[in-house]
Amino acid sequence: MSAVSAMPAALVLGLVSTMVATAFLSGIFGMAGGLILMGVLLALLPLPEAMALHAVAQMASNGWRGVLWARHAHWRAAANFLAGCALAFLAWSLWQYVPSKPLAFILLGLSPFAIRLVPGTLKPDPQRLGHGILFGSASMALMLLAGVSGPLIDAFFLSGRLDRRQIVATKAVCQLASHGAKLSYFGGLVGQAGSLDPLLAAAAVAASIAGTSLARPVLDRLSDAQFRLWAARIIAAIATVYLAQGAYLLLRP
Repeated sequence: MSAVSAMPAALVLGLVSTMVATAFLSGIFGMAGGLILMGVLLALLPLPEAMALHAVAQMASNGWRGVLWARHAHWRAAANFLAGCALAFLAWSLWQYVPSKPLAFILLGLSPFAIRLVPGTLKPDPQRLGHGILFGSASMALMLLAGVSGPLIDAFFLSGRLDRRQIVATKAVCQLASHGAKLSYFGGLVGQAGSLDPLLAAAAVAASIAGTSLARPVLDRLSDAQFRLWAARIIAAIATVYLAQGAYLLLRP
C-alpha cells in the first residue's frame, strides 16, 4: 500500500487544494509553486514517492501552461537549455543516487542564493548555446537531487532579455521535459513506479490544470517590472524556509 493510501481523506483533500494553489502561483510567475509543493510532499511522503507525484503534478501544470502561452515560447532558448538537461540526465542515470530529505531541503534553499554570487559580467544569456548547456546541466542535476530546480531556472531566464510571457512560456517547455526526466528517474530507474497512487496522480493532473488556468488573467495584468520584483521576493522567502527546514532535519536528535 502506498503512503498516500494510508492518509486520512481530509489530508488528501488538503494536498489536492495545495496543488491547485501552487499551480496558480506558478501560472502567474512560472515559478515558486513547484518549490512549495515539493516541500509539502517531502514532509508527507517518502522521498521517491514525493518525487514521482511532484513530477506528475508539475508536468501537468507546465504542460498546460505551455499550451496557454505557446505562441510566446522562445524555442531557441528552450533548445539550448534542454541540451544541457539531456547531458546531465544521461550521466545521472548511471549513478542512480537518491538523496536524504535534509540534503534535498538544503539544496533547494541554497540554489537561489548561489546564483547571486555570479559576477554581473558573467550573468547568463538564455539565447547562447554554451550558457544553456551549462545551466541546463546544473538544473537537471539539482532536479534529480532535490526534486525541483526552479530557482536556478528562474535566475537563468530572468537574467536575459525575455519579457514575462516569454519567460513563463519558455520555462514551461523546459520544465515539462525536466519533470518528465525526473519521473523516469524516480519512477523507473530507481524502481518506485509501483508506489505512486494512481488516483492521487489523476487528481494532481486535474488540480494543476485548474490552478494554471485561473492564473492566466492575473499574469496578463502584471507589468514586467512587477513580475520580476515579486518573483525575486517569493523565491528568496521560500528558499530561506527550506534552508531552515533542512538544517532542522539535519541537526535534530
